[in-house]
Formats: sequence, structure tokens, C-alpha cells
Amino acid sequence: MKSDIIVGLDIGTTKIAAIVGRKNELGKIEILGYGRTESIGVKRGVVSNIENTVNSISIAVQEASVKSDVDIKYVNVGIAGQHIKSLQHRGSLIREHYDEEISQADVDRLHQNMYNLNMSPGEEIIEVIPQEYIVDNEQGIKQPAGMLGNNLEANFHIIIGQTTAAKNIYKCVTKAGLEVVDLILEPIASAEAVLSEEEKEAGVALVDIGGGTTDIAIFQDGIIRHTAVIPFGGDVITEDVKEGCSIIRKHAEELKVKFGSALASENRDEEIVAIPGLRGRPPKEITLRNLASIIQARMEEIVEHVYFEIRNSGYEKKLIAGIVLTGGGAQLKHLTQLTEYITGMDTRIGYPNEHLSNNVPDELASPMYATGIGLVIVGADRYIRDMSKQKKDQGDTKGAKKEKKEGKPSSFLKKIQDFFEKDAGIS
Repeated sequence: MKSDIIVGLDIGTTKIAAIVGRKNELGKIEILGYGRTESIGVKRGVVSNIENTVNSISIAVQEASVKSDVDIKYVNVGIAGQHIKSLQHRGSLIREHYDEEISQADVDRLHQNMYNLNMSPGEEIIEVIPQEYIVDNEQGIKQPAGMLGNNLEANFHIIIGQTTAAKNIYKCVTKAGLEVVDLILEPIASAEAVLSEEEKEAGVALVDIGGGTTDIAIFQDGIIRHTAVIPFGGDVITEDVKEGCSIIRKHAEELKVKFGSALASENRDEEIVAIPGLRGRPPKEITLRNLASIIQARMEEIVEHVYFEIRNSGYEKKLIAGIVLTGGGAQLKHLTQLTEYITGMDTRIGYPNEHLSNNVPDELASPMYATGIGLVIVGADRYIRDMSKQKKDQGDTKGAKKEKKEGKPSSFLKKIQDFFEKDAGIS
């Protein structure tokens, strides 16, 4: 596989999608191929059956490989689920030679120190995101390298997850014959696919409504400020429709997708849809207003949880760009109106076409593929950044390409890799 080709693997509760792409000379993402299959072994973003998940991954990757004519071996994998949480922390570094400029190595060391914080048993730090730097009590610094100072500090946004959940994802991917280049937090990936830089600067809440979870990422001043995961999404709405209309799950999902609405008032009583009866039974008639009432009740609950997280973040009054809804659940009719009514904030649907080239299949322009496309974007950006850094450090283009192709893992991924190597008796 060419080293500049990036594969994003979105292991969701409802679907598993593999998307193959690369950045062109205009900075846009070209999609070379994609594969999608039903996700059977994942619940609420967490692997519940290894074998089923491995099979689903293999099917999606094989389809993407055929469509793109690329031999897929390396993948950027999304990580999400109800176990994800975040916290704020301030780190500091006392410099010995305060009369010398702060180097990038100093900044990197401060960043790396955050991975050594003590966590609760079974938890690991997935990602450390700097918010702002402080040099000798001078606050609001975005890039401290090159400044003079004795004390270098920074406020960090730290994202934490369960080690076992990440290990199970890693195990499934490697059992499918693939190598993990990086584990990327899914809300960050989705944000890259659907948000503009202006929105991140102005302040915006990204709400990714998936099958099992609803992920939230809040940006302000171009920096991610708050992340949260609500442990239910589109699947629980399907269950509500199934119970409320006394129909089988398959029909409930079809009803939700084709006729569902988040506002009951937008449907009339005489609008009726007939569901085929089970063997030997007559068709069942359901009014669209009744269907919308069931959906609205659950969507109100989800949006209220989202609004609580926005208020809890402390950035409610600073989100000039309001809310952007994405993910499969964002395709529900009248959801923007319901969200605006509950939160009082401007709301739009986020489509992952912000960074795509023109020749992309129409199906991929759906909010459903925001995470998968975002994984390709983040993977491509990290590849370019690592390549330029390695060229600068080594002055050897060929050596840099080889190293990146073999994978330069993050601290979190490295710990997982070390665990499996030790477990296998390799190290």
C-alpha cells in the first residue's frame, strides 16, 4: 500500500465502515474506495463479541480494498463508547537554563509528562490536548517555543478511557490481519470532517449521534475545550418504536429511517403507514403522529443531556456558531428545530463534505460517514506532520517514509502494543 494512502476504520454500534483516501495537492481528501457492513459485535461503542466484530471488520475492509484497488494493511481506528470521559489539568516544567529560549523539546516534554498522571485502576489516558501555555505567569500563549522563561506551564484537556475497551478494539483489528497506525477519538475525527475553522474559532458544539452513543466535542478559540459521551443514541429510539408500536425491530428501524420525525406536531393524524403482519396476520397500521411522538420523547431526552453537557462545560454563552449535529441519528427529520427549541442555540446538520474533493460518491456525503472520513483526515494530517518532522530531524526522506509506514504510535497505542507483545512473550 502506498504510504500516503490513509484508511479510516470506524467501528460503530450500527455499522463498521472502512474508508480509503489521501490528500491531494489542493489539500482536499480524495476517496479511493469504501466498504460498509452491519456491526454485530459492538454495543454502545464497546466490543461485546470479538469473533463477530473481527468478521464485520474483515468484510468492510475487503470491500474497501476491492473498490479502491488498494491492499489494505494499515488503519487509523476510531475509539469511542460510554467509557470515555475527560478532565482538565495544569502541568508545569521548571527549566534549568532559563536564559535560553524555550525549545520545542521542552514543550513536548511537558506534553508527554501528562501521560504519567495517576489514573484509576483500569483507566488510561487516550489523548492530551493543550489548551493554552503560561510562561512565568504570562497567560494565553499558544506557541511558547522561542520565548524566554524559567517556568513553563500549560492547561491540558485530558481524555480518558477504559484500557480493556481499547485493548478489545486493538485485538479485533489485529485478528482481522491489520495493523493499527493510531487510535483516534471519534468526536475529534467527526469534528475534522464537518466543522470549519471559523466555527471552531467562534465556538461550536459538535454533537455526533451514533447508534449506541452520542458524542459531544466543544470547541472555542480554535481549541477543543470539552468532550463527553452520552450512553445512548439511535438504537434506543428504534427500541422505543419497537415497544411503542408492538412491531419487530427490523420494521421499527425502517419506520424510523423512512417516516420518522423528531416533532409530532409536524405530522397529521390521517397520515398512516401499514407494516406487513407476521405470518398469517393482517398488516398493522401506525399513524405517523404516534410514531413521531415516540421518537420525540426520546430525542428530547438526548438533546437535554447534550444541553446539560454544554452548560456544564462553562462555554454555553461563548458558542457563537451554536450546535452542529452529525452522525446517522442527525438524519432524523425536524431534529434541528427540536434542538433549537430546547437549547435556544442555532443548529445545523454537519455533512462531511467540507474537506472532500469533487468526485466523491453521493452516499459518502451523508452525516453517517462523518467519523470514517474524519479518521482519514486526521490520519493524513498526522502523516504529513510526522513526515515533515522526520525529514527535519533526519534529513533522510526514505528513512522517514519507512518509519511512518511501519507506524509511529501514540503513547496510548504504544502501551497497548506493549501489552500484547508481552502477553505473547515477544518482549
